[in-house]
Amino acid sequence: MITAPERISVASGLPCLIGGQLTVGLTNTSKKDVYADLDLTVSEPMTLSRQAFSSYLPATDPDQTVSTDVQVATPVDLAPGSYRVFLSVQGQDRREVYVDVEELDAGPPNGNLAYGQQAFASSTHTNVKLCGGVDGNTDSSGWGVGGTHDATRGVFPDHYGVTLAEATTVGRVEIYTLDSERYPAARMGIRDFDIQVHTTQGWQTVKSVTGNEVGHITATFDPVVADQVRVVVHDTNDHGYSRIVELEAYAS
Repeated sequence: MITAPERISVASGLPCLIGGQLTVGLTNTSKKDVYADLDLTVSEPMTLSRQAFSSYLPATDPDQTVSTDVQVATPVDLAPGSYRVFLSVQGQDRREVYVDVEELDAGPPNGNLAYGQQAFASSTHTNVKLCGGVDGNTDSSGWGVGGTHDATRGVFPDHYGVTLAEATTVGRVEIYTLDSERYPAARMGIRDFDIQVHTTQGWQTVKSVTGNEVGHITATFDPVVADQVRVVVHDTNDHGYSRIVELEAYAS
């Protein structure tokens, strides 16, 4: 037996949030142990992080489900509409999951120009995602699910930035570094860093900070037309990794 959601929703036009995730599961409802092969296909031009899922399923009472997460990736220019993921086991048990691609009509949430746009970094550790710093999640308690950091422990400078959808006016940048009860910013956050914007004249530093020990940093400056924003980290409070929970950019 296959278990999966009936439908998932993703937003179009956001290069760093161009897909969604569904959880699929297999359950053996028979009285014999079995090996099961789940095949997955998707409407083009979408792609899946995996096309097959295989598992040994013992006959147990009560029945137990073995599950896995599957990422659904959509091109940035994919037209809004309803698409499908097709699931089958040994070509027999079949299910469909609808993927609703929705246009972001209202613009970026709360005016955050960085939300979902293409992130870039000097390096990205394998246990985090490059796009984790522009996914809209500013909560440090979810560290590991959201947020991002570099792959070069104790080596500086590091940088993390975002390319905006188009050149536009930027007058405020918000940075959330790791700051939770378990991992306070004074011990684990970024300490010495520059906030920079990219203009037709190149990169410009709009704010320099040293000795930071707080989790939320706000930098306001004379508005400037920019197409990229980045934070360049020269040191952290643990002198290890540059941990960015979220990078945001606003017109004012």
